[in-house]
Amino acid sequence: MGPSLDSWDFSPLISLWINRFYIYLGFAFAISLWICFQIAIRKQFIFKDKNSQKKSVPKATRDLMTNGYISHQKKEVFVSGVKIFYGSQTGTAKKFAAVLAEAVTSLDLPVAIINLKDYDPDDNLVEEVTSKSVCAFLVATYTDGRPTESTEWFCKWLEEAASDFRFGKTYLKGMKYAVFGLGNSVYVGHFNKVGKNVDKWLWTLGAHRVMTRGEGDCNVVNSKHGSIEADFRAWKTKFVFQLQVLLKGEKKSCDGNCKKGKCESHQHGSEEVEPGSHTQDGLRQRDTEEEEPCESSSGEESGTEDHQSLTSVVDVEDLGKIMSHVKKEKREKEQQEEKTGLFRNTVKKEAGERRAMITPALREALTKQGYQLIGSHSGVKLCRWTKSMLRGRGGCYKHTFYGIESHRCMETTPSLACANKCVFCWRHHTNPVGTEWRWKMDQPELILKEAIENHQNMIKQFKGVPGVKEERFKEGMTVKHCALSLVGEPIMYPEINRFLKLLHECKISSFLVTNAQFPVEIRNLTPVTQLYVSVDASTRDSLKKIDRPLFKDFWQRFLDSLKALAAKQQRTVYRLTLVKAWNVDELQAYAELVSLGSPDFIEVKGVTYCGESSASSLTMANVPWHEEVVRFVRELVALIPDYEIACEHEHSNCLLIAHKKFKIEREWWTWIDYNRFQELIQEYEDSGGSKTFGAEDYMAKTPPWALFGANERGFDPKDRRYQRKNKSKDISGC
Repeated sequence: MGPSLDSWDFSPLISLWINRFYIYLGFAFAISLWICFQIAIRKQFIFKDKNSQKKSVPKATRDLMTNGYISHQKKEVFVSGVKIFYGSQTGTAKKFAAVLAEAVTSLDLPVAIINLKDYDPDDNLVEEVTSKSVCAFLVATYTDGRPTESTEWFCKWLEEAASDFRFGKTYLKGMKYAVFGLGNSVYVGHFNKVGKNVDKWLWTLGAHRVMTRGEGDCNVVNSKHGSIEADFRAWKTKFVFQLQVLLKGEKKSCDGNCKKGKCESHQHGSEEVEPGSHTQDGLRQRDTEEEEPCESSSGEESGTEDHQSLTSVVDVEDLGKIMSHVKKEKREKEQQEEKTGLFRNTVKKEAGERRAMITPALREALTKQGYQLIGSHSGVKLCRWTKSMLRGRGGCYKHTFYGIESHRCMETTPSLACANKCVFCWRHHTNPVGTEWRWKMDQPELILKEAIENHQNMIKQFKGVPGVKEERFKEGMTVKHCALSLVGEPIMYPEINRFLKLLHECKISSFLVTNAQFPVEIRNLTPVTQLYVSVDASTRDSLKKIDRPLFKDFWQRFLDSLKALAAKQQRTVYRLTLVKAWNVDELQAYAELVSLGSPDFIEVKGVTYCGESSASSLTMANVPWHEEVVRFVRELVALIPDYEIACEHEHSNCLLIAHKKFKIEREWWTWIDYNRFQELIQEYEDSGGSKTFGAEDYMAKTPPWALFGANERGFDPKDRRYQRKNKSKDISGC
């Protein structure tokens, strides 16, 4: 029989039951201690993990994790300096580089100005990735959209690198850059092509644009701010502002994650972001899509400080405030667009007034060259031969060939603009260019009145000058001839016929020069004393090389102009400018052009060297000797049987070929009877244009001293005073 129930001792269990609350409390305390221990261990682990992350994650990313704004707990250098690269042909980009450097210096940043001609991108460009410098490129576009001579190698290297898979799309990742292009919008197909290409190639190689590409326009009509100088000033202001922002590390430059020119990277922060963010997506996009580089708007540079990053966490309670803010912004944007629309309409109305051709910068440049500017597009200047004849030192070749009194000749133009950019331009391309009249227009009465007044004022300055003849000084105060050949294209002036009529009413003869690019205007031109066409080359390729015309159909225009010249009844002239090693070997082609236009006269002149110019590659080596000009003329005359050599002006390195109809009884009649011309033009005007006259109706006999081969070599014996001996080159500038 087993033990009875009474034999069991339940006292321990009873004791536990009675003290159960103390036992529960002990367990709870133990568990609490264990939990506290685990929490302490976890906190220590998290702290160590955060410290390791701070070492591995870039500071910019840590800053972005802190409520969307940058907290500068440790000063960091975002921009170490600025390097300004320039490529210039005429010196404008170089001048802008100096101006930009001065502006950057005001920010206490080190600046370096670098000529791209002396820069080797193969060795140095990759260094800009880690230098933390901002690279500004000021590059000009030259003929046919090509880079300037100083920029050719840099652009060639950059283009090849951008298309070479071995460089890759991240070759220049980390490099910060900005581009300002210099160009002329009259070259429609090539406007700022070099600036656009440099921008595109740098972007393709992974470089980061810090601001929108700037485009300077020499064409004042289309220039966004009125001139290329104003365009640059506007871009420079934005660039300096962007530098200030980058110095604080407040803004990220364009990372290429954009579509069709609309930049989407308008967030705060620097260029370094977390892996997997927009930058990597942008790089993948570069590899998979062929898109244009980012063209960020002006809004990118201002007004973003008030917006919260879209990637930051937003409380639901704040959502209502944000939506209210968005609606308010939308209303303000609509109101702004309405104002903008009204402003644009006003601008369109005011556009009828048009801009002045002469900008303040152009006025300053031309005034320094001795121009007396008239109104908004005209000018007058005293010819050196006018001064020479006032002092009895001989007249110009027009005096020798046609009997012009050089001291009574006014050299002017009603249009400073031209449709060509000739390599031998003696004004060094300071004048504007264009293919049609788009500027504000002054009335011909104003132009003529002020031209005569300015000319007389310049003549007055010679009163009392040693050597000036009193008789000629008095004669010089009365203008008798007007050479419309100062600069530019006079025939572009819409009121050129009225201007010519006013000249003739004042008994002033007219000598008009055109560059053979406006055949319609030549056909519509009223009679002039003598009409010139510049024939600077005889083939399409050489004309393009020498004249650098703006028109795409320049060759057809050239030929049509010569045909239009053939239909003129008054005196017509081909003016050939010989450039050694450029256009002196095209005799047969010249002969064919002579038969096309049938000019009365052909002036053949050696090119005048006007000093070194970055706008032209001409040197004294391109100036032919007088003997070489004579040899060319002899060979040309042998191919055109209806012409002979008539006159010579050795000092100007110039000869005159005349049609044989001006040789009467073995004597040349190349001079002009100016009084007879005034009578004929008056009869023409009185008859309403029905009574016409020809070149032979107002010719005069050429004096023996002016003839080719005479001992005087083209100088009037009354003024015979050689400034240079025989066999000298002409560097006179006339």
